[in-house]
Formats: sequence, structure tokens, C-alpha cells
Amino acid sequence: MNTTGRDLVRRLWVLLSLAVVSTLVLFGAYRGVHDDTVPLASSSAPGILAVDTARNAVQRAHAAVDGSGPPPDATGDFHTQISVAHQSIAVAASENVAGPADRHTLKTITGLITVYSAWVEQAGQEEDASLRAAFLHYAERGRDDIVKRLDELRDRRLAVAREQASFPWPLWLGWGAVAVLGLALCGALVEAQWFARRRFRTAVQPWLLAATVLWAGWLAVLGWFTVRAQRAMGDSLAELRGVRSAEEIPEAGANVERYMADAGFWASLSGWVLVGGVVLMVLTVSGLGPRISEYRFRGQR
Repeated sequence: MNTTGRDLVRRLWVLLSLAVVSTLVLFGAYRGVHDDTVPLASSSAPGILAVDTARNAVQRAHAAVDGSGPPPDATGDFHTQISVAHQSIAVAASENVAGPADRHTLKTITGLITVYSAWVEQAGQEEDASLRAAFLHYAERGRDDIVKRLDELRDRRLAVAREQASFPWPLWLGWGAVAVLGLALCGALVEAQWFARRRFRTAVQPWLLAATVLWAGWLAVLGWFTVRAQRAMGDSLAELRGVRSAEEIPEAGANVERYMADAGFWASLSGWVLVGGVVLMVLTVSGLGPRISEYRFRGQR
């Protein structure tokens, strides 16, 4: 009894089932990595560097105080650094960088910087030495409070960046499943190609060959982009770990931007994973469907 038709149907269902499961697992594993690339590049890294800039500016502003208040010239280094601190806080508090809780913290820090500036200004205008010393003491305490809050904010932002750049065990499990299912699907496609060649005496089934090449190539490309993305996030995190000086911040920002230059492109491919799965199934049906129909027609005669 010729069972070729039944064997073809069975192989088709196996291939389609593997294609659906493999595509969904690949989609989840790919998004698990690349959904964090853009937030790290566009929010976490700029936020941390903005906090570093504000911290350095506050420290430099306080260093410009000579013990009697700010320099007489309103455009002096003290006022310049306070302006830099305010601008950096505004960057750190922007909608695409900070969450609601952090924006509230940054509003508090902005208020503290304003109060700190007022204490220093008052010290500069005070003629009584004891009162001037008291105002500067309050200003120094205010400076310490600002730096402390900025450090706490930086630690929270860095924790988020670490989580974004991490590769936890669910991702290891997901990509392990991608590797196993991918190999199984490639093997099933090759076996179906061999079966069709043996039964129909044809050198190659072009649609099945196209499906095999598509799936193997797609896995290789997405896997390579994932390795690159993970490496880029690790390099970016290394740039952000230590508190940067004012001179080092621009270089660190440029390095992160260079590492994560392709983050948007990598992330945009997640939707194409599903499209690739649909194309794979269409190619599989195109390869085996006509042969199945041929055997059904023969069975009806």
C-alpha cells in the first residue's frame, strides 16, 4: 500500500507546527533582548550622564565660593555652573528620560539648588563675618544634600541600566529553545526535501530549499544582531558605571552613542520575525501542497 500521500501530510503538519512554535519562541527571545536597547540608548544613558553633569556643576560652583560668597561678577564661574546644573536637571527630567518618581526627585533637587544659590548669594551680600559664615555653612549643608540626592538618583538609574543590559536566565532559556527548535526545523526541512527527492525522483524541491535557506539565514542574522546588541549594551554600561568628571562626560556620551548607533534598527526587526515565520510557512505549503494534492487526486480515480 502506497503511503506517500499520508507521509506528505504528516510532514507538512510537523513542519508547520515547528514553524509556528519556532517563530513565536524566536519572537519572544529576540524582543527580550532588543526591547531594552533603545531605552538604554535614549533614556538611561543620557539620564545618568545628565545627573553626572549636574553633580559636577554643583561641586564646581561650590569650589568657586571663596569663603565670602560668590564672585562679584554675576557671570562668574559660580553662576555659570549653577546654570549648567539647572540645564542638566532639565535634561534628566525630560519625558523621554525620567519616570514620574524620578521627575519628582529632580524637582526637589531643582528647588534645593535654588535654595543653595540663595544662601551663597546672601553670604556674598552679608557684611557681618559671623552671619556670612552661617550662611555659607547652610549653603554647604545644602550642597551636600543635593549631591547625596543626585548620587541616590544615579544609583537608581544605574540599576535600571544594569537590568536593561543583563542577560538573565529566562533569556538563556529562550535562546536555548530557539537553537533547539531552529535545528529541529532545519532538520525537518532537509528530511522533507530528501523524502520528496527519493519519492518523486527530482533533484531538488525549490520551495523547500528556499524555506531551509530562509530559516537558517534568518536565525544566523538575528542571532548575530543579538550578540552585537548585547555586547553594545555591556560596553555602554561600562561607560556609565563610574561617576564621570566634567571633562570625561562628553567622551562617555559619544562612546555610548557609537556603541548603540544601530539600536533602533535592531529593535525594528522584531516585527519582521513574525513576517519571516509566515513566509516560511507559505514556502513550506508551496513545496509540499502540490504533491499532496497530486496524491489525493490519484486516490480518487
